[in-house]
Amino acid sequence: MTAAVDPDAVLDRLRGEYGDLQWRPHHGPVAELVLTILSQHTNDTLSGKAFARLLARFADWDAIADAPVEAVAEAIRDGGLARQKAPRIQAVLRRIRAEQGAYDLSFLAEQSLDGARRWLMELPGVGPKTAACVLMFAFGLPALPVDTHVYRVSRRLGLISPAVSEAKAHPLLEAQVAPADMYAFHVALIKHGRHTCTARAPACHRCPLADLCPSAGMAGEIVSTAR
Repeated sequence: MTAAVDPDAVLDRLRGEYGDLQWRPHHGPVAELVLTILSQHTNDTLSGKAFARLLARFADWDAIADAPVEAVAEAIRDGGLARQKAPRIQAVLRRIRAEQGAYDLSFLAEQSLDGARRWLMELPGVGPKTAACVLMFAFGLPALPVDTHVYRVSRRLGLISPAVSEAKAHPLLEAQVAPADMYAFHVALIKHGRHTCTARAPACHRCPLADLCPSAGMAGEIVSTAR
C-alpha cells in the first residue's frame, strides 16, 4: 500500500518534539526475551516489577528453568497472567539450553535479520513483537516492534490500513522505515502514542503531525489485542 504520509517526515517532526532518539543497549538477549514475555498484555511498570522479583527470587536462568512452575508464577505474579507466562518462560529457557548448550543467543547477530526472527518465533509463545524487541533492544538490529502505540499511531497516519492486524503490521512498517531510523521511529511513535495520540481523546490540537495526518480531529479509540 502507499503510505498517506512520508515516514521520514513523521520522524523528523517527532524528533523535534521528543529529541534525536539514539539506540542504547538494554538487557542481554535472554534477559530481554524474558522481560518481553513478561510485558505481554501488561504495562512496563508491572512487567519491570515482575522481572525484578524473578531475578531476586532465583539465582540464575537454570534455577528458573528447573524450578516448580508454581514458584516461578508466584515470583512474577505482579506482571499479570502469571500462570500463562511462567510455563512459557520455562519452556523458552529450556529450549535455548537444549539447543545451544547455554543461555547464549549471541549467534543470532551472525544470522540474517529474517533468519534470526524466524529462530526466535519458533520458541514457544514468541510472536513478531517479542522477536522484534529482542532483535532491536538487545542487538540493535533494524526490527520494528509494533506495540499498541505504534500500531494505533501508524493506522491513524495511514501508514498501514485499518484492516491490517498488529502482527501483520511488522513487515509493512519495517519496509517503510530506513534501517538506521528504525529505533528512533519505534520510540518516537511510542512517546507520541502515550503523550499526544492517545487511544481516547487524542490531542490533535497540539499534535506536530496534525497537518499531515488524515485522521486529525476525528481519530477515535483504536483497540488492539494482538501481540
